Amino acid sequence: MNGPLAGIWLWLPLLLTWLRPEVSSSWWYMRATGGASRVMCDNVPGLVSRQRQLCHRHPDVMRAIGLGVAEWTTECQHQFRQHRWNCNTLDRDHSLFGRVLLRSSRESAFVYAISSAGVVFAITRACSQGELKSCSCDPKKKGSARDSKGTFDWGGCSDNVDYGVKFARAFVDAKERKGKDARALMNLHNNRAGRKAVKRFLKQECKCHGVSGSCTLRTCWLAMADFRRTGDYLWKKYNGAIQVVMHQDGTGFTVANKRFKKPTKNDLVYFENSPDYCIRDRDAGSPGTAGRVCNLTSRGMDSCEVMCCGRGYDTSRVTRMTKCECKFHWCCAVRCQDCLEALDVHTCKAPKSADWAAPT
Repeated sequence: MNGPLAGIWLWLPLLLTWLRPEVSSSWWYMRATGGASRVMCDNVPGLVSRQRQLCHRHPDVMRAIGLGVAEWTTECQHQFRQHRWNCNTLDRDHSLFGRVLLRSSRESAFVYAISSAGVVFAITRACSQGELKSCSCDPKKKGSARDSKGTFDWGGCSDNVDYGVKFARAFVDAKERKGKDARALMNLHNNRAGRKAVKRFLKQECKCHGVSGSCTLRTCWLAMADFRRTGDYLWKKYNGAIQVVMHQDGTGFTVANKRFKKPTKNDLVYFENSPDYCIRDRDAGSPGTAGRVCNLTSRGMDSCEVMCCGRGYDTSRVTRMTKCECKFHWCCAVRCQDCLEALDVHTCKAPKSADWAAPT
């Protein structure tokens, strides 16, 4: 692994630029004329030879991954919405999440896991929608099978999650596999945990056939659950992430605290403690919490006491338009009035130190 930001983080911003449909963009022009994939793959910094080969061979898969980036970054931001570090993306940085990934922290572990899961989800969905030349529905789901309700026939389009996992492992892990250091090992473990999380929520869906809706014959298929299920699961794994240390021979890791269990393949692991993210810190990739909205009545992470790190908060009175005096009218409509509502918004004070706002 070439540096702590190796993996997918260096090439994602350029991939997103390639996908953005701006008329003035040379990337967009080359894509429209059919030359974008080769030019893009040859110019993305940080790709190892295996990644560049896959990029050349499967430009349609690269597009599917790029279009899925917004989905899993949004999911990351949803899970961290009430925390000091809120999975913010940094437009001015050379990588998607900036310097926070330089540290081998629990936040890095979650980001690698959720992104790996997002790559699997995006590729698998594109397969089922017929957008990729290299895959389609799961070819193994054919013929008859049995479950607790009896016999059924495989039909419809089962999500080909095995293909998504296989491609994600080959592409995302390629750079980490070239490294032998602790961070490469950590990233590989968390990447795998993310991929496994998507498979965990495959669900069987069925349709009944027969006279008057009877279920004399069932047709079933496997479908991925909504990505929120994966995000919620990985969030629990983040909260229970296990701190580890590298074996002396460099072949693996063990728990840093012997009182804790050995991590399974489903757990997230990290090496370094997280910063508190209270103040803006360029080296830690922390934007700080000054100006963040906090919840005065909460006792959780979004409370003004916790979010503002004991610095206090400012309160401003704002008005917003809401629906009010709603009435049900037969049949079947609900009509509401537009009302102005005044409410207090609390935002965290800045630190008293004069250097907190140093540009990052």
